[in-house]
Amino acid sequence: MRRAFLLWPLLLALALPAHADARLSVLVDVLRLDEIAVILRDEGLDSAEDLNADMLNGQGGAGWQVQVEAIYDPARIVEAVRQAVGQELSGEELEQAIDFFASDLGSQIIALENSARVTIRDPDVEQAARLRFAELSQTDDPRLAMLRRLVADGDMLERNVTTAMNSNFQFMRGLADGNGLDMSEEEMLADVNGEAEAIREDTEGWLFGYLLMSYSPLTDEQMQAYIDFGNTAAGQAMNRGLFDGFGAAYEDISYALGRAVALNMTAQEL
Repeated sequence: MRRAFLLWPLLLALALPAHADARLSVLVDVLRLDEIAVILRDEGLDSAEDLNADMLNGQGGAGWQVQVEAIYDPARIVEAVRQAVGQELSGEELEQAIDFFASDLGSQIIALENSARVTIRDPDVEQAARLRFAELSQTDDPRLAMLRRLVADGDMLERNVTTAMNSNFQFMRGLADGNGLDMSEEEMLADVNGEAEAIREDTEGWLFGYLLMSYSPLTDEQMQAYIDFGNTAAGQAMNRGLFDGFGAAYEDISYALGRAVALNMTAQEL
């Protein structure tokens, strides 16, 4: 009896992480991270076509396609985000995040974001979204004002700019490590930092154009409810986790792409 009694604390300790992991899986499901990872993979494949044309003279071929598909593995993207969100969210805050995104409003928001993300891949749609933001930015449009609060509360613009700059740096590192670029890390950093304002301006246009399109079906009351959730401890923690996770995933992807480009450049020279 004494031996059985002493085992209980250990069994409970083992059960708690398993439960937390199961609840994190629920959050991953309600956020539909598998779906967004596939969307990001498709975006990456489009960008890889441009890399092939611009840096490989269009000669990448089937081998390049295979490499890019392996680099943009949706499962790895989801796992990176899952780990980062898991580090930020636990206990009651995790439950609050699940409750919000499992609700009708939360589910609608995820569906709208993913649908808009697919639609804005069309260059004409992206241009129209950017123009819409440019027009509204000169007005006192109440919806744009709400979106500015959402972006400011989550530090979304600066976090996106940071992710873009870090990804550019990692791409250059990958190129250099693969002998496709002759620059020191200090030179790479200077080059990336020199593009900061241009990246910020471009990111702002895309981000607000995308958000205006995403949330246009929502009422002001629904939009305010989303803003309110974003300002809770759970909302802030989840925001940090998502940016950290996607940021880490994009840095890894960018470095791998740089290496792959360099290796293909070398193969062509041989």
